[in-house]
Amino acid sequence: MTQTIAPRVRTVVLLLLAAACALLVAGAGPASAHAAVTGSDPAQGAVVDKAPARISLTFSEQVAMSDDSLRVLDPEGKRVDTGGPSNVSGTTYAVRLHSGLPDGTYTVAYQLVSADSHPVAGAYTFSIGAPSKTSVSVSDQTADDGVVGWLYGFGRYMSYAGFIVMAGGAAFVLACWPRGSGVRPVQRFVVSGWLTLTAATLALLLLRGSFTGSGKVADIFDLSLLGQVLQTKTGAALVSRLLLLAAAALFIAVLFGAYDKREDPQEKRDLTFGLAIGGVVVAAGLAASWAMSEHASTGLQAGIAMPVDVLHLLAVAAWLGGLGALLVALYRAPADAPVDASAVRRFSRVAFGSVLALIATGTYQSWRQLGSWSAFTGTRYGQLLLAKIALVAVLVGVAWISRRWTGRLAETVPASAEREKARVGAGADASGAAEPEVTGDDRTGTDPESSTDPESGTDAGERPDSGPANTERAAQLARQRAARDAALQKRLRDADPNRFGLRRSVLAEAGVAVVLLAVTTVLTQTEPGRTEQDAKAATSSSASTSPDTGASGALTLNMPFDTGGENGKGIVTVDLDPARVGGNEMHVYVERPDGQAFDIPEVKVDFTLKAKDVGPLPVVPDHIATGHWSANGVQIPMAGDWKVDVTVRTSDIDEVTVSKNAQIG
Repeated sequence: MTQTIAPRVRTVVLLLLAAACALLVAGAGPASAHAAVTGSDPAQGAVVDKAPARISLTFSEQVAMSDDSLRVLDPEGKRVDTGGPSNVSGTTYAVRLHSGLPDGTYTVAYQLVSADSHPVAGAYTFSIGAPSKTSVSVSDQTADDGVVGWLYGFGRYMSYAGFIVMAGGAAFVLACWPRGSGVRPVQRFVVSGWLTLTAATLALLLLRGSFTGSGKVADIFDLSLLGQVLQTKTGAALVSRLLLLAAAALFIAVLFGAYDKREDPQEKRDLTFGLAIGGVVVAAGLAASWAMSEHASTGLQAGIAMPVDVLHLLAVAAWLGGLGALLVALYRAPADAPVDASAVRRFSRVAFGSVLALIATGTYQSWRQLGSWSAFTGTRYGQLLLAKIALVAVLVGVAWISRRWTGRLAETVPASAEREKARVGAGADASGAAEPEVTGDDRTGTDPESSTDPESGTDAGERPDSGPANTERAAQLARQRAARDAALQKRLRDADPNRFGLRRSVLAEAGVAVVLLAVTTVLTQTEPGRTEQDAKAATSSSASTSPDTGASGALTLNMPFDTGGENGKGIVTVDLDPARVGGNEMHVYVERPDGQAFDIPEVKVDFTLKAKDVGPLPVVPDHIATGHWSANGVQIPMAGDWKVDVTVRTSDIDEVTVSKNAQIG
C-alpha cells in the first residue's frame, strides 16, 4: 500500500508546484505597479498655447525617484528636461523644462518605485501650439515584465514558503509534538525552510536593482546597483531579514540539539518556555520585514496595518507550516516513533486559532485595500482576493475532515500499544519461521561439534580465533531482527485505516496550501483595488476637464506673468492639494524665466465660481522660503469650474493679475 502511495505523493506535489509557478508567471504583469498617476500638468493629450516652465505628475502615494525617473522628450526623441525631479508638494513631483521650446508633441516618460516597493512606469503626451506629425514611442512596461521580474516573483514566493516552513515547523514541534525535535525528517523540514528563506533573501537583494531599473539580467551582479538598493527601504528590510535569520539559526540549533537531549521534565519545560518566547520574537521580526516594506507600510492607517500584517503572517505560518510538518511526520516519521493522536489534536487547536486570526486580520486588510464592494469584482486585486477566500474555505473544509480522522485515530489502539504489539509479533516471527534461517554451521557462529574442547576444557566459541566472528555475527543478527521489527511496526501502522485517512486528508490540505500561497504571492504584487479605482476615477475626471484643469486629487497651475517693471517677468505656479471640496493645502511658487526662484513683495490668490456667483474668495499665503508661499485650510465650498486669479506685485507700482480656470471638487 505504501509503495503505491509514494509515487502518487510525488506526482501530486509536482503538479501543485507547476500550478504555483504558472500562477506566479501569470501574476508578473504590468498591473503589479501600486502607485498610480492621479493628475498631471499639462494633462494627457492637452494642447497648450505656450511652453510650460515645468511638467508635474501627481501619484496616489509617495514614490522614490532618481535623476532619470522623469524624462520629457521632444518630437525627435531628445530630452528637454533640466535637472532631476523634485517633490513640489505632497505626492506631486515636477521636472523643469528648457525655455523656448518649439511647437509639437512632447512625451513625458516616468519610471520610479512606489512606497510599497513596486516599480512603476508609464508615458503620456501633450502638445505645444499644435500636435506634430511625429512623436516618440515609449514603452510603459516595467522591469517586472521580463526574466528579472519572473525571477523576482519566484524569489518572493520562495521567501514566503521558506518562512512558513521554518516558523510553522518549529512551532509544530514546540507546541504540538516535542518528540519531533529528535525526528530527522522533521529536522530536515525546518532546516530546509531556513535555507530557502536565506537563499531567497540573498537572491532578492541581488535582483532588486535590476528589478526596479533596467530589467537586464546582466545588471543582477552590478555592485553599484546593490549599493543603491541597500539605501532603500526595501534593501534595509532585506538586510534586517538576513540578520534575524542568524538568530533563527541559533534557535533551530538549540531546538534540535540541547532541547532534544534534555531528559529532566522541569528543565525541558523551562527550555520550552524560553524557546517559545525567543521564537515568537524572531518570527515576528521576520514577518515585520515584509510588513514594513510592502502594502501595509503605505496608504490608509499604516500604523495599524503593519502590526495586523505581522499577525496575519504569523497565523499563516502556524497553520500552513505546521500542516507541512504534520504531513512530514505522518509520512516520514520512524516506525518506532510515529506522530500520535494527541499531537494531531494539539495542532488542530493551533490551526483553529490561526484560522480565527486570519479571518479577523484578513477582513481588515480587505477593507483597507479594496475600499468598496464593487472593487471585489471590478479590480484584479479583488478577483484574486475572491480566489484566495475560496481556497481558504476549501482548506478549512478539508481540515474539518482531518479533525474527524483525528478523532477516530484517538479511539484506536494507542501508539505505545501498537509498538508493543509489533515487538511481540517480531519476537514470535524470530522464534518461529525466521529462526531456522540463522541456525546451522555458519549462521549461528557455533560449530555443532564444538561443545567443549577435550584438551582445554573450554567452550569452542571462546577460542581466541573465533571470538571476533561471534561478536560480528551477533551484531548482524541484531540488525536483522531490528529491521524486521521496524518493518512489522510500519506495516501495522500503515494498515490502520484511520491513520491512512488522516494522511490523505492532510496531503490534500497541503496541496491546497501550495496553491493558496501562490495566489497570495501574486496578490502582494498586484495593485490594490482602492488605488486602481482611484486612478480610474482620476483618469475619467481628467478626460472630462479642459487642458488647464488638471485632475481630481491634485491641481497644479503654471501661469507666466509680466508686470512690466524691472525683473517683472516670471512664472507663478499654484499647487492645490487635494483640490476638492473642503480644506485644501496651497503652495505658490514664483520663478524667473530661467527657472530660478526669487522673492517678490506680494502674492495673492482669489477663487471665483461664476456659475454659482460665489467669490472672489481671497487667500493670502505666508512666505515660507525664497520664491515659496504656502497656506493651509484653504476652503472650497462646492465643486465646479473655478477661476483662479493670482495677483503678483514685483515692486511698489508694478503689479499684474493672471488667471486660469480649474475643475475643483
